[in-house]
Amino acid sequence: MVRIRVLVVDDHRIFAESLAAALAAEPDVEVAAAGSGPAALRCLERAVAEGRRYDVLLVDADLGGRPTGGRSPVPVRGADEEGLVDGISLVAGVRAAQPAVRTVVLAGKDDPRRAALALGAGACGWVAKDCSLSRLLAVIRGVLRDETHLPPALLTGVLKELTAARRHRSESERLVESLTPREREVLRCMVAGLGRKAVAERLYLSPHTVRTHMQNVLGKLGVHSTLAAVALARRAGVGPVDLTGNVVERGGQLA
Repeated sequence: MVRIRVLVVDDHRIFAESLAAALAAEPDVEVAAAGSGPAALRCLERAVAEGRRYDVLLVDADLGGRPTGGRSPVPVRGADEEGLVDGISLVAGVRAAQPAVRTVVLAGKDDPRRAALALGAGACGWVAKDCSLSRLLAVIRGVLRDETHLPPALLTGVLKELTAARRHRSESERLVESLTPREREVLRCMVAGLGRKAVAERLYLSPHTVRTHMQNVLGKLGVHSTLAAVALARRAGVGPVDLTGNVVERGGQLA
């Protein structure tokens, strides 16, 4: 019998353990529970190392008690020991690190906006926490067949949110395309959280030149702060500069 390996991620221990026990009663389901985002990431990494990957991740939408609000989900490389990684950002992190794992968000209430964020982050489903066990099992088996599951009442709202997000993203992409190659590189450094001095050292520029580039970036993007520029960049799909590799090589002259 092919067994489905499920990881339940919820910081409410009683709920997580009760759900895990109910799922484990199914003959074709093997289940474990994790109480935080970092714990879930460690479970996934350990499973890969041991050659027993998880198939489905069930993630609490309110994991860590820090809802995503209006910010874009960010791939998660790790977090502090308090588990302060929200559920939707965890979905994005798992999608980036282990794309074969299917994720389903467990929500305490229907929220079209957050459901759309979850789908955008890579989730395959959004399920109410008070749904029946048979419904949850149907979703788990369905996502393994590459199905996407949403409550019927959310479909119209989620489609509206996704359409609006796509329109917003297109505008953000147009603004980013107006930047020069050097300005885009500076923007990627900003997305990575680098300050003016660090950007100057990385790109072999003077701090004054970096300040000018940053001001130009803000002006062309039509924003008034670095935080707003980073949010717009992420909507446009601009990722951070790679901080683990080599710095940009010095060109013939300073830009």
